[in-house]
Amino acid sequence: MRLSAMRYKTFVWPHNPRTYAIEYQRTMAVNKVPYGRYQLQDLGPTRRILRGEGEFVGEEAYAQFQALASVFYQEGPGLLVHPVWQCANAYFAELSLAQEPRRDYVRYTFAFWESYDGYAQGLSESAAAQSSAGTETSGGSSAARWHTVVKGESLWSIAAQYNRSLNELIALNPQIKNPNLIQVGEKVRVA
Repeated sequence: MRLSAMRYKTFVWPHNPRTYAIEYQRTMAVNKVPYGRYQLQDLGPTRRILRGEGEFVGEEAYAQFQALASVFYQEGPGLLVHPVWQCANAYFAELSLAQEPRRDYVRYTFAFWESYDGYAQGLSESAAAQSSAGTETSGGSSAARWHTVVKGESLWSIAAQYNRSLNELIALNPQIKNPNLIQVGEKVRVA
């Protein structure tokens, strides 16, 4: 099985990094119960971090690293497309050389921090109405179709099930603030 190339913003890796690891973190608090033991409080998940190590080889090795470094200096988050993992809106947080670069070989490490933009400034009446409406007509004779999320599904798997691209599904569902986080029972518009 040939994996697709990893990409971030305008940079496409000529070959995927050698290693990568994804870190999940959850914030927990410990509260002391008077005259008792303690109670754990789950404060929820925090950022997800994708770390890795790669290398550029050949006559263009240093030029490829320079191109990656120029993307690092661009401000703001971008779409990180990983060959195996789900797409994420992420910040390019770390980039370092793991050795002194040679003309034909550069080894580097990197880290991306997933961005979470799911905080709304206020309630959107139209988004709330869309998510609770079930099936509704969209102004004409064609009816909107909805899918109810079940355990283990992602937007990517739902898009594949209905022969749509992930970007089409995201565009149909502006109420979903974080495409990487959908809940069981949530309604997703598929047509």
